[in-house]
Amino acid sequence: MKYIEDGIFTGWVCTALIVVGIGISYATLKYAPPSIWSVFLSLFGFSLIAIGGLSSRARLLKIKPFDNSYKKARKSYEVKDEEQDKS
Repeated sequence: MKYIEDGIFTGWVCTALIVVGIGISYATLKYAPPSIWSVFLSLFGFSLIAIGGLSSRARLLKIKPFDNSYKKARKSYEVKDEEQDKS
């Protein structure tokens, strides 16, 4: 099972995060007694919804947050020894 494919969460992972987050938040708001733990559990559910939603939006825009392409960009900005000696 692949969770990340081509630098992006797969579609089923985004959907699962959203559904699980909705379930946790709904169950907490409906059945849990008011306490600090129910607040944290509800916030955890909302954060899962946010992560799933943002991941699906990144998938639509073809943004790859888990890609390793930043390493290529970092190497392209390195100053070579010859150019550094001239300055």
